Amino acid sequence: MTLLVPNNGEGDMLAYGLNKSTPQDLVLCLFKNNITPAETDTTATYTEATFTGYAGLTLTGASWTITEGAPSSAAYATQTFTCSSTGTTEQVYGYFTKRATSGRIGWAERFSDGPYPITTTGDNIKVPPTITGD
Repeated sequence: MTLLVPNNGEGDMLAYGLNKSTPQDLVLCLFKNNITPAETDTTATYTEATFTGYAGLTLTGASWTITEGAPSSAAYATQTFTCSSTGTTEQVYGYFTKRATSGRIGWAERFSDGPYPITTTGDNIKVPPTITGD
């Protein structure tokens, strides 16, 4: 699946780029509901993962690498979510970002080869946050 920036995320990006609003760090989250991201999504659209050891990961603004060109891109170091206890299997369908303060959605992506089952201590999912624009 391709990364999708819902309407709320587009509005925030425009507001930040035009200095209308103060930017916020993003929190990278996994979702466990079987949905396909859509334009009208909000953070409430997604059911966040709950496996043992899971927590959303803050992506600080200063740690992004921006590369200008055709296309331009923004990349962040790969983030790893790791299960810390064996339990009931949880299916993870993709990831989304939300604003650290307001909680508004940034973007979402369904894993093209998912869902990924998380069951056992040490099971993990790696997400390399990247946005490409042209």
